[in-house]
Amino acid sequence: MGSSRILVVAFLISCGIAAIGQNNEYPPLSAEVRLRWFLKSTLGPTAIAGSAVVAGWGTAFDHPKEYDTHWDGFGERYGLHVSQSATSNAMEAGIGAFWGEDPRYFPDAGQPFRTRLGHVIKYTFFTKNRDGQTVPAYARYAAISGSNFISNAWRPPSEATANDAAERIGLGFAGRMASNALHEFMPDLMRRFSHKQNDQ
Repeated sequence: MGSSRILVVAFLISCGIAAIGQNNEYPPLSAEVRLRWFLKSTLGPTAIAGSAVVAGWGTAFDHPKEYDTHWDGFGERYGLHVSQSATSNAMEAGIGAFWGEDPRYFPDAGQPFRTRLGHVIKYTFFTKNRDGQTVPAYARYAAISGSNFISNAWRPPSEATANDAAERIGLGFAGRMASNALHEFMPDLMRRFSHKQNDQ
């Protein structure tokens, strides 16, 4: 199944669970908090690790081929991913501010696993607006789609086509879903690991 089909299936699933887990008590999103979200999402530990994984994968499989398989190539791939991510996050933060959309992810802790997994999928494609209502994340759609086509301007020729950009859009939503899953489940995993360490 191609990335575009995965994206469509995930979107349909999220539409089906759009009414699950409503919560109107989200903290307000000021301009300062929005800026902190942009910086953390672009240069925070999770973002740095994700960019390193993407750059390492591309280096291992020599994609794009113009960068070759050496440390300089890893650095170029890393910079390429960070620049595209920064563009996407800046667009989501800026457009979202205009439309009143909150880019942050809030875990649904304390719920059954299946409910929390649905929450992860749902908030890949949906968000809260300034009134606390769940709405489609239009700023995210525009940011992930737009930034991937914009980044064709500085990408090497072997991956600067419209088809390449469309594939990266699917991967962009998959990456956001993975990020949501980390926010949702990582605290639980860390607590379990800590308890096991204390029991030894």
